[in-house]
Amino acid sequence: MELSVVIPVYNSERTIGPLVERLQSCITQHSFEVVLVNDGSADDSEAVCLQVADKYTNVRFISLRRNFGEFNAVMCGLNHAKGQYVVIIDDDFQNPPEAILTLLTKATVGNYDVVYSYYAQKQHHWFRNAGSWLVNTLTTYSLDKPRDLYLSSFKLIRREVVEEIIKYKGPYPYIDGLIFRVTANIGRVEVPHHSRTEGRSNYTIRKLVALFLTVFIGYSLWPIRVFTMIGVVLFGFGLIMGTGLWIGYITDLINPAGWIIVCWAIGTASGLQLLFLGIIGEYLGKLFMAYSGLPTYVEKKQSNRHSADELQ
Repeated sequence: MELSVVIPVYNSERTIGPLVERLQSCITQHSFEVVLVNDGSADDSEAVCLQVADKYTNVRFISLRRNFGEFNAVMCGLNHAKGQYVVIIDDDFQNPPEAILTLLTKATVGNYDVVYSYYAQKQHHWFRNAGSWLVNTLTTYSLDKPRDLYLSSFKLIRREVVEEIIKYKGPYPYIDGLIFRVTANIGRVEVPHHSRTEGRSNYTIRKLVALFLTVFIGYSLWPIRVFTMIGVVLFGFGLIMGTGLWIGYITDLINPAGWIIVCWAIGTASGLQLLFLGIIGEYLGKLFMAYSGLPTYVEKKQSNRHSADELQ
């Protein structure tokens, strides 16, 4: 199987059928499968997906018992995908299915592990654009993401990277975070972006906050280290200020007022507390990362041309 197309389905009874039909007509030159994952839709998406799976032999369908969220649904699809390349695409037709070939060409020509799409002009609501900007800015610092890389949900992933991603067994998968744990061989290509043809976006403040916390806490020790550095700065400033006040007092150069002493004491104590909390947090963070299922290393290839006897 050359290509797998994973589609997380949520309340898209009117679009999922036409989307699969378009896929069948535009990817004729490649062997491919479509993996539909119904993420607890409240409409008739499950029935429509069943009809589509019965109609096409290259369509696989998995229905989740409740709504687990987009990333969990995508993770389910990745676990069932068999293609050498896996494309993740939304069910709302904002990404044209024909653009899958653009991603595939970019990956094969450039030999990339992952190819992200980006848009000359996004057709999302302003709120989703603002949320995307916030998450992209956060991941730039917490995951060492290149600044010019837009983390689109429409992307292609090589089979070897997918095998590493699905080793994660935690309840809070963040696909992009897992990708950056596995590879830095990432490309980008411009594709069209269309307005929604049906329904409305499921992007809400609650989901934005949940995604922000997942990225901020679940895939990096960066937050802990920020507060540790704040503690170091406050404590260091307190030591310098305290030394200056003491020297000034014993040499009769200054006579510090009481409120200055209070501010110095509070600042120094706060810095010391943040420093100790940061150290404790570093230990806890290391334990969390150790048990999160994230890989310690990822092998690209092996070479073993000589047997053990020959080496002896």
